[in-house]
Amino acid sequence: MNLRQTILLFLCKEILCYNFTTKYIEVPVDHFSFSNNATFKLKYLINDSFWIDDGPVFFYTGNEGNIENFAENSGFMFDIAPTFNALLVFAEHRYYGTSLPFGNASFTSIEHLGYLTANQALADYVFLISYLQTVYSKSEYLDKVPVVAFGGSYGGMLATWLRMKYPASVIGAIAASAPIWQFQGLTPCENFNRIVTDVYKIANEEDCSVPLQKSWKIIRNLTTSDDGKNWLTNQWKLCNPLKTQEDIEKLIQWFSGILVNIVMVNYPYPTTFLAPLPAYPVKVFCNKLTDIENVDDKTLLTAVGTALEVYTNYTQKTKCNNINQTAADLGEKGWDFQACTEMIMPMCSDDNDMFENNAWDFNKYAQECYKKWGIQQLRADLPILEFGGKDIGSASNIVFSNGLSDPWSSGGVLANISSTVFAVIIPEGAHHLDLRGENKDDPQSVIDARRFHTQNIKTWITEYYFLRDKNFFKKFHFYERVTYEH
Repeated sequence: MNLRQTILLFLCKEILCYNFTTKYIEVPVDHFSFSNNATFKLKYLINDSFWIDDGPVFFYTGNEGNIENFAENSGFMFDIAPTFNALLVFAEHRYYGTSLPFGNASFTSIEHLGYLTANQALADYVFLISYLQTVYSKSEYLDKVPVVAFGGSYGGMLATWLRMKYPASVIGAIAASAPIWQFQGLTPCENFNRIVTDVYKIANEEDCSVPLQKSWKIIRNLTTSDDGKNWLTNQWKLCNPLKTQEDIEKLIQWFSGILVNIVMVNYPYPTTFLAPLPAYPVKVFCNKLTDIENVDDKTLLTAVGTALEVYTNYTQKTKCNNINQTAADLGEKGWDFQACTEMIMPMCSDDNDMFENNAWDFNKYAQECYKKWGIQQLRADLPILEFGGKDIGSASNIVFSNGLSDPWSSGGVLANISSTVFAVIIPEGAHHLDLRGENKDDPQSVIDARRFHTQNIKTWITEYYFLRDKNFFKKFHFYERVTYEH
């Protein structure tokens, strides 16, 4: 690492320089038809603090929410950018944040909403990458600069599929917590909730999953009366009173979603990714449910409500709880549509986990989606047909990473596929912990994972430069530490 890189890296760690400039690019609404010439402004964030002419582009494939939230929680890219002289780019996913193809009318009809697909989003990214490679290629030796894709969760799926489907656009992908196999016929539907349950079981000395498993029946019984509904509304500080059976179902979904989210962001230090949270929030949550083994129903729900405030009101600034939303910066409306169309990920519960028993029923699911969106879904295996399911042996230059404490690892790639498609396991890891910036409380396993990512990125970029000009690639100091056999 040269002096400039060392100074930049030091300054970045000292002032947490996750800064960027917001830009927009006009992209087609429909990349796959010649009958629609409409365009819209796709937002992307860019940081050129570390970039030197012809350095690579580190490209984050944005997922279901405001792109700023993902940029601010992907510090690994900033940490390694000085080493690679990299340009950092975070692309927003269409229909999320401000990247709305039809503005405020984007969600008003299926005619407008029908362009919300992973394939259209991937085409957006290819369009943007092509533009960046044109603007940021300065050398007479290179026709275009190399691009490495990064993504977490759904973004990790997109990074994977970008490399698989458009290998000429990205030379490799770091896919963190990417559940590319969480689809029908690929992964047992019960695995997700069993992982969630296991995390609660071992959070402290008592089995925290036991009172949670009891709570579902108690909620159902209590809310059969108006007095019970009113009591729970007040006790759990709900923004709107529980009145109908539909309200109860929303409450159950909200409660379940929060329990899952706490596990997903069970990081070893305080974070604000899905909500402001303390270090190891599952442990903090479970510590509020001790000594309630033989209490009455209302006392148990009171304790659970207090525990929920670890997620809903850790800052003590929340006045009431909105059961229509579990994460403020995620586009839950857009994701609900995607989950009803191409991202159908079967999940179920049984006696072996802490949730209500709930079998997977595709027909019932399709009917609910039709009621909400007016779409008739006939099959649940579209992503398998589009991207190959488990038949990805022809892919190359992808690193899949999964934390075993992350429920989404149930649909992740947990073993090496080939000599160029690797799987990294982080035993203590929560949801894409390895994409976060370096922290003094990081477990050794995530430190090792980041080193593995970095070494693979070095190899990919070295090969790219070497094959284009054997002397040009020596310009970048980090290549001196990489052995490359031509």
